[in-house]
Amino acid sequence: QVQLVESGGGLVQAGGSLRLSCAASGRSFSLFAMAWFRQVPGKEREFVAGISRSSLYSLSDNSYYADSVKGRFTISRDNDKNTMFLQMNNLKFCDTAGYFCSAGPRSVYGSRGPEDFSHWGQGAQVTVSS
Repeated sequence: QVQLVESGGGLVQAGGSLRLSCAASGRSFSLFAMAWFRQVPGKEREFVAGISRSSLYSLSDNSYYADSVKGRFTISRDNDKNTMFLQMNNLKFCDTAGYFCSAGPRSVYGSRGPEDFSHWGQGAQVTVSS
């Protein structure tokens, strides 16, 4: 098992930036592929960004993004600190949502479906004012 806790959410004006963190405990963090999803009440959980197990490769080799955030968000991880990050720049009103970090076996790297990820954090709210 792995436990995930998000932090760093908050209220920001459109055009601003926030960085979310996801701290992991339990089983070896480096074994898991990781991803960020977001959800607005009444809507399905939406893929945001994913990253492979290793932090050794360049970000261009081991991460993938939803088209809606590509070029604005950056996912990264520090396996020594058991932490994953989501740097969000040039935030838009439509980015307002609860953001969830997730973990799954290495085979799910590349997946955009929440059903493929077995571990979830409790979520962090991001609110962007227009």
